[in-house]
Amino acid sequence: MLSINLRHLGDHEIRVQGELSPAEMDLGLNDEMIRAEQPVYYDLTVEKMQDSLLVKGPLATVLDCQCVRCLKPFKQKLELPDWTVLLPLTGEDKVAVDNDCVDLTPYIREDILLQIPRHPLCKPDCIGLKPKARKNAGQSGSTFSAWAELDKLKLKTD
Repeated sequence: MLSINLRHLGDHEIRVQGELSPAEMDLGLNDEMIRAEQPVYYDLTVEKMQDSLLVKGPLATVLDCQCVRCLKPFKQKLELPDWTVLLPLTGEDKVAVDNDCVDLTPYIREDILLQIPRHPLCKPDCIGLKPKARKNAGQSGSTFSAWAELDKLKLKTD
């Protein structure tokens, strides 16, 4: 959990660096192709601006993925170099403050989840699985064609 104590802010900004473990992030990925087993690294500056908190800085992690086309495992860097969030301290949308602390973890989690690819590819031009050569009956060395087999069907059109 990444908490910021509002009393430590005062009139100056503070810098926080570190990592959030996968358990702390609790991304809840139910995807066989993507696993978040690495920590999320952060290097943030936090400053109080009137009735809100301005938090900005880079976030980064590495996802363990499996390509949806060729099924090969690969690692994908997920980076948010200019992550920024403005959290209101008053009003209808104010953030929860517990013992003068604001938890930034839910806001980091939300933006990390939005950056996770829906269909991970090992490379943009991945062609997928290589088709296995199948031999047609009576023709050695030729590849199987589903269309050719369909053309052989004698369908009645009554």
